[in-house]
Amino acid sequence: MKKNKTHFGFSEIDIEEKEPLVKEVFSSVASKYDLMNDLMSFGLHRLWKRYVATNITIKDNDHILDLAAGSGDLSILFKKKNPKASIIHSDINQSMLEEGQKKIIDHGLIIPSMLINAEQIPFPDNSFNVVSIGFGLRNMTNKQSVLNEVLRCLKPGGQIVILEFSKIHSSLEKIYDLFSFKIIPKIGKQIANDEKSYQYLAESIRMHPDQETLLRMLNEAGFCKTSYTNLSAGVVAVHSGYKS
Repeated sequence: MKKNKTHFGFSEIDIEEKEPLVKEVFSSVASKYDLMNDLMSFGLHRLWKRYVATNITIKDNDHILDLAAGSGDLSILFKKKNPKASIIHSDINQSMLEEGQKKIIDHGLIIPSMLINAEQIPFPDNSFNVVSIGFGLRNMTNKQSVLNEVLRCLKPGGQIVILEFSKIHSSLEKIYDLFSFKIIPKIGKQIANDEKSYQYLAESIRMHPDQETLLRMLNEAGFCKTSYTNLSAGVVAVHSGYKS
């Protein structure tokens, strides 16, 4: 990768181009985001998110920052798990925030939404007990900077939890590639009238660091007790680490 270059799917672009391109993708798909997630994952994304919420500790008065929170599923699950915790639903994309806030209200919850770039989190050091990133890290330009920022704003003992598409078991690669590159973009065209964005989303999964690489990145950022768990044969993985 050349200096000042990054990936947008399989394309190599200037670093400053990525953020507006990603914003364009999610502005385009926002209104159909949840429906497409159900279709693309056969509803499994709901179980993956529930796994995350079930397996983290949320205490009374904990402060939780949900980055790249999109349509709000994790924020809602966290708030329902412990209503006494303080949750911030955040995203870099205004359209996605608005979709998330609609859903939050539909669930009868009050969770503030904030427009946040995860590379520049606008909170002081040691602010949060938990920071989550659900299906967002792969779209971020400088992933290592994001991990560094999360570490900075976590309280000592605080946890990062990342739910993201990862590297599937080799025995399933061929059928997974067929589904990702031949079927998902066609579903996107049919349902969301947007084949191009879903082609990008399929490509972005392949360009995301695999399980072991992301684990090393967490360690390089300074997290301790790092680990990951594969779900659905590695279609997704949940990474976790703590601030010492």
